[in-house]
Amino acid sequence: MSHLKIVHGDATPEEIAALVIALASRSASPAKDPQKSENWRNPAHQMRKQLPTGQHAWRSSRLPG
Repeated sequence: MSHLKIVHGDATPEEIAALVIALASRSASPAKDPQKSENWRNPAHQMRKQLPTGQHAWRSSRLPG
């Protein structure tokens, strides 16, 4: 990491720490999503349907389609 140089004004240690944290967070690589998986290949995953919701959902749950 390169050095920081204050060129104007007097920065407090807290302000310098906040600046370092802000710059470090922008340069950090984004975290990978741990829940991302290969479920699209699973045949059982394709058979599941979303349950109907709302008024008269019990009636539409028995309709084909």
